[in-house]
Amino acid sequence: MIKIDQLRLPVSHNEEDIQRKINKIIDLRRYTGSGEMPRYSCRILRKSLDARRKPELFYVYTLVLSLERDIEKSILKHSKGRNVSEYTPVDYKIPVPSGSIILNGRPVITGTGPAGLFCAYLLCLNGYSPLLLERGEPVDDRKKTVEEFWNGSELNCESNVQFGEGGAGTFSDGKLNTLVNDKEGRNQFVLDTFVRFGAPKEISYESKPHLGTDILIDIVRNIRDFIIRHGGTFMFNTRLDDFKTDEQGICEISASRIDKEGNTENIKIDTNCLILAIGHSARDTFEWLIKNGVSMSQKNFAVGLRIQHPQSMINICQYGQQYSGILPAADYKLTNHTSGGRNVYSFCMCPGGYVVNASSEIKRIAVNGMSYSGRDSFNANSAIVVSVGKDDFGSDDVLAGIDYVRDLERKAYELGDGAVPIQQYEDFKNNTVSQTEGGVIPQIKGSYKHANLRNIFSEDINNAIIESIEKFGYTMEGFDRKDALLAGVESRTSSPVRINRNQDHVSNIEGLYPCGEGAGYAGGITSAAMDGMKTAEAVMRHYRSIQY
Repeated sequence: MIKIDQLRLPVSHNEEDIQRKINKIIDLRRYTGSGEMPRYSCRILRKSLDARRKPELFYVYTLVLSLERDIEKSILKHSKGRNVSEYTPVDYKIPVPSGSIILNGRPVITGTGPAGLFCAYLLCLNGYSPLLLERGEPVDDRKKTVEEFWNGSELNCESNVQFGEGGAGTFSDGKLNTLVNDKEGRNQFVLDTFVRFGAPKEISYESKPHLGTDILIDIVRNIRDFIIRHGGTFMFNTRLDDFKTDEQGICEISASRIDKEGNTENIKIDTNCLILAIGHSARDTFEWLIKNGVSMSQKNFAVGLRIQHPQSMINICQYGQQYSGILPAADYKLTNHTSGGRNVYSFCMCPGGYVVNASSEIKRIAVNGMSYSGRDSFNANSAIVVSVGKDDFGSDDVLAGIDYVRDLERKAYELGDGAVPIQQYEDFKNNTVSQTEGGVIPQIKGSYKHANLRNIFSEDINNAIIESIEKFGYTMEGFDRKDALLAGVESRTSSPVRINRNQDHVSNIEGLYPCGEGAGYAGGITSAAMDGMKTAEAVMRHYRSIQY
């Protein structure tokens, strides 16, 4: 195969322009001997937008061509220095089970976010027939419950933006880019799997792929159906409550299942393989894991506020006036190291998105960002978050970060009288409550109320947010505009703890496999899915494959 890097074309190009550019870089006819165009296939390996030289914008491609081997050799020999090289694909190889330990019952996965689903997907492909426990609802029922909550119904603490089939990422922008160094091809496998189950094919090569909540819901349902057809079983509205051990490790788990009438059924399940894909908001689970002697440690994370700007303003900043209404909704990524030594950065930026009430506990407010696949809301939003750690928590206790965040969410709830508290940026700086609506119209899922967000954080963190927004205003004109709209509190950036595990992905208790974002080993949909795959691989290396 032949790889062509740095193939640049104007934004308004078409497929014929791509073919002409290929022929300009490599005159394919000269390599056939007959002067005729050789047969070849072409696929896009990567596509990104280069907006560094506004108003000239380009799409930059990396392409892979497949031709007859003799022609490829000749091209490589004569195309040195033209961004042309040999390409060998890195294809993920689904591992062959090699374990010798006999499974006692099924492997049990608790949590059906990306980590849990991809772990189950690989196990099903190898005949392990996993049992998946999910404290929340199936994704369609969950969608209805979440929308009812945003429209004023009571919070369902078991099924909400954080809990339920698909995980917390289901009600997000659905970003699929990751910084994980992937030498085994897991990243591409995840993207190709999403395409297999309903995602647009473009996500397999775009530099910043995203899905959107509406498409994610369909994909999650399709993955579940596949897992069921291949021997897996789902138990929804079922929360993991405890486990028992014997001299070999995990031997039994306890769970509670709530039926449609609200009745609770206590369940005992025999298993010697329990995979924890619980998500970063499973605070009650973290608490009883500590009591059961599971090794855990504190982990730094970040907290802050969501900021909204008109998407049209962000488009002009990133693309220039000429392309602001033509190209997809623009994103951004901003960082700052403050004079006080704090690291501040934009997080989970949602072009054309909404700020959403993402609470999962009574009398506490947490917010997140969400987009649909069209990214067509009036506003862009992003979290502006400050890194926090032990000095902020005030304790060495493993769960001190959870206590710290709960206190922030309690303050946010009280400030908004149960609604999402919002404030214009100028009023945040001046430490006053906003009295009027500015030019940034709130795009918020759930009720909201003007309040003074300065009362949530320490002044150290408030000053870090202000200093950073001011600096970002130099980078992006208008970012520090007076009526930029803040909402609080962004507190679920990542897990506040890490469930310790060894190189075989096992905790200090044999048979207990922590994985994904909640266990502290991922940060987003793709990296969580990849960690779920790694955990499945570890299970298959240890346990013997079984068929049910």
